[in-house]
Amino acid sequence: MSAYLHNTIPNLKPFDYDRHHDSHFINQQWVLVNGISKKKAIYTFRDDNILEIRRKDATVKTSWTICIQNIFTIETEDGIINVKAYFKDDDILVLNHQDKEEFAMYINTTNYSEELNSIEDIQEYLKTKYQKKVNKVIHKHKFYYISKSKEFGPCTVKELKVKVDNEDISAYCFVRDVNEEDYAKRLRVIDLLQEL
Repeated sequence: MSAYLHNTIPNLKPFDYDRHHDSHFINQQWVLVNGISKKKAIYTFRDDNILEIRRKDATVKTSWTICIQNIFTIETEDGIINVKAYFKDDDILVLNHQDKEEFAMYINTTNYSEELNSIEDIQEYLKTKYQKKVNKVIHKHKFYYISKSKEFGPCTVKELKVKVDNEDISAYCFVRDVNEEDYAKRLRVIDLLQEL
């Protein structure tokens, strides 16, 4: 992966055929983020190596192939290009141009009910997506807490909420993740509850 791409979008995972091809890639509606404010384009990679590019005014059909591992060849209006495919998340695809310091980012909107037509729409999509992800992680995760100079736990956020509701502990008790050694982050129960 080029340093340019890695510095711009950290923590990318290479396309893995077994994991991504059928469930995350084929027949999904990928909205191109680059240039969305000028012209929206939806890319759909089909099983038969057909790439459909749908714009407001027309649909163009071209081709794509997997050469090796995560390297794709895509036929574009400008000719054939080679790209490396990465996932930032299961529904964020990045195609890194192999001959230039350029990449294209796509968002999978197949299961998203709202239209993505602008940068603001993308920002709202990402905000909603990561709020859901944080909520999911927080619900499952466990934390220790300090009450009256003693440490207790680990407890889920749901269990902490019950303790606060029953007035067994203060909402202002400090908490630490089970994977942290101390309370240096100064996180409180109330901070976790606000994420629910």
